[in-house]
Amino acid sequence: MLAQNSQRILERLEPTDLVLDIGGWGHPFNRADYVLDLEPYETRGYYNRTFARNNPIPPIGGVVEHFSRETWIQRDICDKTPYPFADKQFDFVTCSHTLEDVRDPLWVCAEMIRIGKAGYIEVPSRIWESCRGMEPGITGLSHHRWLIEIAGNSVRFLSKLHRIHNWRYSLPKSVLRGLSETESVQWLFWQDSFEYSEVVLHGDAQLQELDSFVQRNRPHSRALLAVDDCLHSARSLFDRAGNKLRRAFA
Repeated sequence: MLAQNSQRILERLEPTDLVLDIGGWGHPFNRADYVLDLEPYETRGYYNRTFARNNPIPPIGGVVEHFSRETWIQRDICDKTPYPFADKQFDFVTCSHTLEDVRDPLWVCAEMIRIGKAGYIEVPSRIWESCRGMEPGITGLSHHRWLIEIAGNSVRFLSKLHRIHNWRYSLPKSVLRGLSETESVQWLFWQDSFEYSEVVLHGDAQLQELDSFVQRNRPHSRALLAVDDCLHSARSLFDRAGNKLRRAFA
């Protein structure tokens, strides 16, 4: 979670407000009275135990944990069983860098709205998730399932199509290096409710969507695309010729 947004949340909360953090295991929001996550309380703060152990990530939500072992609820947040809380029980709900990971973010959004009066969502920006360079041969992070866009009071989910790992439908590492911390994420402060939806695409519409995003942000040169088209055509010809030879000698 962006440090400045963590501070904004703290400034708006009253001491008596009841706060829930959904999916906070990797780096919990310390002001949360309850945490809901698949992983156990004992392994919380995982990021500072792994890749950030030599450069720990500063705490968010204050330095004192308000939650405890008793208020850490370990469960699958996508299992379609309503969360064990009453409607609008929480004054504030945080969900930071979780929706891009889970198999059913729409269910999580629905429950978040049901149990919360207000809240904060943070996810990677689509341009960050569309960049190569974070993992070898991968666009974005390999465990992320969704390309997400937030506009106004709406959160839009598009399945992270496998073709995005092709250079033609992704952005180079140079774009990633040029992104600021705030450009790498997107967020939504919501009150009462927010809109959420999944975009489902089929066939050529999938490639058109990926290509359109690249062209709007860092278009490839026509010469490079032409070379790629020629190579693709050549590969198709060789594949067809190989199939004919295999059938002839079968």
